[in-house]
Amino acid sequence: MKPICIESSKLQGLLALPTSKSLAHRAIICASLSKGVSVIGDVSMSKDIEATIGCMRALGAHIVVEGSTVTIEGLSSFSKEAEMNCEESGSTLRFMVPLACVKGTKTHFTGKGQLGKRPLDIYYDIFDREGISYSYKKDVLDLHVEGTLTPGTFHMRGDVSSQFITGLLFALPLLEGESHIVITTKLESKAYIDLTLQMLEHFGITIINENYERFIIPPHQQYHAANYNVEADFSQSAFFLVADAIGHDITLTNMNLSSRQGDRDIIPILERMGAKLIKTDEGYKMEAEELKATTIDASQVPDIIPALGVACAFAKGTSHIINAQRLRIKECDRLEATRIMLETCGVQVKETEDSLTIVGQDSLHGGKLTSFNDHRMAMSEAILATRLTSPLEIDDALCVRKSYPHFFEDYKKLGGQYHEC
Repeated sequence: MKPICIESSKLQGLLALPTSKSLAHRAIICASLSKGVSVIGDVSMSKDIEATIGCMRALGAHIVVEGSTVTIEGLSSFSKEAEMNCEESGSTLRFMVPLACVKGTKTHFTGKGQLGKRPLDIYYDIFDREGISYSYKKDVLDLHVEGTLTPGTFHMRGDVSSQFITGLLFALPLLEGESHIVITTKLESKAYIDLTLQMLEHFGITIINENYERFIIPPHQQYHAANYNVEADFSQSAFFLVADAIGHDITLTNMNLSSRQGDRDIIPILERMGAKLIKTDEGYKMEAEELKATTIDASQVPDIIPALGVACAFAKGTSHIINAQRLRIKECDRLEATRIMLETCGVQVKETEDSLTIVGQDSLHGGKLTSFNDHRMAMSEAILATRLTSPLEIDDALCVRKSYPHFFEDYKKLGGQYHEC
């Protein structure tokens, strides 16, 4: 796709959000491990979800996709060998590695983009301790794994990606003995662990949670088939709620305010900045006369920081995004990318190892930007562009297919204006 030029515009109208990628990953995996047939409804297909479906098929599950409905007959036994293409999905990779080791499946993991640079040292340490053989290439995902996990105690720091903990929580209930996961420092991204525990319970798995410091996993458990409908994705809502907060008029028709998704925190963060959540006959929207600067702890909401950076750019005063170290190992270095995005358009930004300081501006201009091949950066840039005094050029905008393939179609329906440069 050629670079696109996005013009300033007014976004308004009704929008049904895509459904949660985080919940869809978890539901598809649990259903695939279950005895019997499960139906997962309201799945928004994307490259990441397709990757998880492909990997569970490789492990032995029978999966049929019809529109937004995924029908899954759980695997009766684990494949002896498997080729797993994780595309660019860090969630898929980190969820699959422990599952490949439940019954010693000889597995070859491949992927694209920055996935090979995203750390797996936590699993490598487990492999070394358990005698699981593995080999990999630096900076590309070409990982071979063969061996079987044994029950035991697994120590993990709380500041690592919760995806590693979730991967073990999927696999350990299937082992022959009791296992413990001990969290050695304060757990970040608790909400993602909550989503995992909620989904495991839905499919019949028991995990004993001792205040997020220790998880006790009883042995010999069986996943049980269950139907599940996926709710709207709060990480995708962030782009449109921020758009509302900076002057647009978008009503989201399918938000579940009782959701356990961690990115639901977009609402109280924007409220702290002076916005209000308004209930209408059709759904919910944000309104704000003026945004004010705030301090945002990125440790619990890393995925919505680029969108919140846009809100900070138009807020009165100086905002601080802190505890943001993990943004550096996403699809791109999102901390650096957010700084570049804002600086390109005239925002004063200071970047440190784990923080951004953003000085809000009354007026910002366009320029040329890369998407950094990162879906969340591309969507944040598109929202930013609506409030600029001149066009913003973005290359490789098709990277949104990773999580929200129809983003630019929805953007155009709401009044967004763009064309090939």
